[in-house]
Amino acid sequence: VLLHTPFSQCTTIQTGSSQQEDSRGCEAEKETTIMTEDLSEDEEKVKEPRVRETPEDVTFDATVNTIAFHPTRDVIAAGDVDGDVYVISYSCEESGNEELWSSGHHMKSCRQLEFTQNGQELFTVSKDKSIHILNVERGKLVTRIPKAHSAAINSLKLIDENLFATGDDNGLLKVWDLRKGTSLMEMKNHDDYISDITIDQNKKILLTTSGDGTMCVFNIKRRRFDLQSEFQDGDLTSLAIMKRGSKVVCSSTAGMIYLFNWDGFGATSDRFLVPGESIDSIVPVSDTILCTASMDGVIR
Repeated sequence: VLLHTPFSQCTTIQTGSSQQEDSRGCEAEKETTIMTEDLSEDEEKVKEPRVRETPEDVTFDATVNTIAFHPTRDVIAAGDVDGDVYVISYSCEESGNEELWSSGHHMKSCRQLEFTQNGQELFTVSKDKSIHILNVERGKLVTRIPKAHSAAINSLKLIDENLFATGDDNGLLKVWDLRKGTSLMEMKNHDDYISDITIDQNKKILLTTSGDGTMCVFNIKRRRFDLQSEFQDGDLTSLAIMKRGSKVVCSSTAGMIYLFNWDGFGATSDRFLVPGESIDSIVPVSDTILCTASMDGVIR
């Protein structure tokens, strides 16, 4: 009689001539168990990588000034204070992040970067006063505009496939035309650095915020300056168009969020204080919700 117990432990009760036959049966059971255990080990080796809720953090050797998402791929670009630019693919799989390439063409801090709408090129601006255009697939420098401004460039906004805008530390705004290889509009209406630039959906009205505490409005179709807002407390650091184009939101170093009506850029329609320190950046996540990033390291 052969009794099979867990872990292939065999207990044999022998009677007469059946002893040898039962021993062979016990050995067969042992072999079957060993093969099953080996199979389980192989299955463990080919187990799928663990999937996280978010990608793993990406670390850099120097402080990062600016980041941008690729429009169609799981790829981000980052520019740091050393002037280096990194393009990284990210994944929620464990150890799924990968550096695709890096560029060290800027001599000083990379302050702003942005992918083109088709994702084929990456624009970067720097404290070294230059503008670079890089091929995203190969990581190669395609176009370089040295001394694009007389002062360090602080902000960048792509308008369409041909036009883009830049703002510098002296408050000068330039709108560039890639077809001509030069700027088609230059306006200096701010008394301090231009911190951020945005454009409306019609690619007609361009808005800028500045360290002088004001927002300026430009009509790029007619190449003219329209108006400047009232002075606000602290530097205006970032802006966004929301509520289907009916509201403009600005952040400040005083920890304030300022709201402007689209047809009332001269004065704020509302304001509220965000707990914490200076608000350095705001990013809309929907038409009615935005995230703020403050000097205390908290995203709200």
